[in-house]
Amino acid sequence: VIKCKAAVAWEAGKPLSIEEVEVAPPKAHEVRIKIVATAVCHTDAYTLSGADPEGCFPVILGHEGAGIVESVGEGVTKVKKGDTVIPLYIPQCGECKFCKNPKTNLCQKIRITQGKGVMPDGTSRFTCKGKQIYHFMGTSTFSEYTVVADISVAKIDAAAPLDKVCLLGCGISTGYGAAVNTAKVEPGSTCAVFGLGGVGLAVIMGCKIAGASRIIGIDLNKDKYAKAKEFGATECISPQDSKKPIQEVLVEMTDGGVDYSFECIGNVGVMRAALEACHKGWGVSVIVGVAAAGQEIATRPFQLVTGRTWKGTAFGGWKSVDNVPKLVTEYMSKKIKVDEFVTHTLPFDKINEAFELMHSGK
Repeated sequence: VIKCKAAVAWEAGKPLSIEEVEVAPPKAHEVRIKIVATAVCHTDAYTLSGADPEGCFPVILGHEGAGIVESVGEGVTKVKKGDTVIPLYIPQCGECKFCKNPKTNLCQKIRITQGKGVMPDGTSRFTCKGKQIYHFMGTSTFSEYTVVADISVAKIDAAAPLDKVCLLGCGISTGYGAAVNTAKVEPGSTCAVFGLGGVGLAVIMGCKIAGASRIIGIDLNKDKYAKAKEFGATECISPQDSKKPIQEVLVEMTDGGVDYSFECIGNVGVMRAALEACHKGWGVSVIVGVAAAGQEIATRPFQLVTGRTWKGTAFGGWKSVDNVPKLVTEYMSKKIKVDEFVTHTLPFDKINEAFELMHSGK
């Protein structure tokens, strides 16, 4: 058993608490990882807020991490002690019907137990002050050591800087893949990206790499426009700058609508606007943001009858074990940006400050 520091969420709506936790050794088909770096994501904040119906407490959150394998359980063959890895919140077992189908990346092998905050055998590897602590998204990267299923880990280039590539565990991969895998943006096309946070910037990067000729960024926070343009946005607009609904503004700006739109916020009203900003006959709108539990989307069916397509994406459509190492290689060869997404680097005990910076849009 390893004793180490972790940021524990004891209950919903309270700041994380840095505690000494015990991390049990990995059982069969499990891997214990020394986490070197982790990022914060709105999904962590969503669960911490208490709004997530699957949220269990007390829990160790975090799902954008990178580290080194400390030890492996019986039967683990794909990674060994000392390997550099990224934990995966969407695993890839290679055996379930989802993994065998090229149309999806949503491996279901450990979905049930992962959603309940436990390892595949139904138990937790974390304890603190004599209490069992739940796992989160199969990763729990807000701990100096974590245990994950062996199908939830990608072995990556040992030379990769872990304080950067941890971002490929969720946000950057999700946005980039939404553009290149889910939408399949084509050269010369016009794109609109709603929400210019980390995921939105990654979508812009993907659209640019795919050869889009016009990329319109949409956000209420104008402080985000300069960064969006660095990533490839050709122009940025705010819905507050016009009395008309934003979809009407975009339809006018683009002679009938955009070829591709992306919702990167998780707001069902914006999802509707993103669809209705698409061009009749061929426009495709991709939902990337995760809306709160119980919310529903609405539009007039005529929007779809007249040739628009509404799609969703999870982790950018990447089959995780196969593709995360390739994304790291693309970063190392300067094909995709990662460093530019990092705005602040804080010590672990300042993790609550990191959430404050995220909520303030910084």
